[in-house]
Amino acid sequence: MSAVKSSLPEDARKITGEALQGALVDLIDLGLVAKQVHWNVVGPRFRSVHLQLDEVVTTARQHSDVVAERASAIGVAPDGRASTVASASAIGKVPDGWIQDTDVVSTMVKALSAVIERMRERIRATDEPDPVSQDILISLTADLEKHAWMFQAESV
Repeated sequence: MSAVKSSLPEDARKITGEALQGALVDLIDLGLVAKQVHWNVVGPRFRSVHLQLDEVVTTARQHSDVVAERASAIGVAPDGRASTVASASAIGKVPDGWIQDTDVVSTMVKALSAVIERMRERIRATDEPDPVSQDILISLTADLEKHAWMFQAESV
C-alpha cells in the first residue's frame, strides 16, 4: 500500500523504488563510514584527510535526503533504519580503533568505488522507467566520483 500516489506506472515505480532504496542505503552507510574513519584517522596527513572526510559526509547526507524524498514523491516509503543499512550496504566493514591516514584513504577509495559501481547500475536501471530519478542518481554519482578522484590522488 502506498499513501502517496505516483504518476509512474506500477512496474516503473517498483524498479525506480528499488534503485532509490539501494541508493539511500549506500549513501547512509557511506556517511557513517566516512564519519567513523574521520574520528579515528591518525598520521602525517591527518588534517587534510580529516577535512576531506567531512566533505564526503556532507555529500552523502545531502544526497540521501534528496533520494529519500524522491522515493516518497513516487509513493515508495524510504527505509533508512540501521538494520536495513547494515544488511543491504555495498560497503565492507571498517576497521575499529585508530586508522593510519593511508589506510583511511584506501578504505574510502574502496567504499566509494563500491557505491559508485552500484549507482551506475541504478542509473542504467532507471533510464526508461523514470528519467527524473535517473537524473538525481547521475548528479549524486558525479559528486561521488569527484570524491573518489580526490582520495585516489591522495594515494599516488
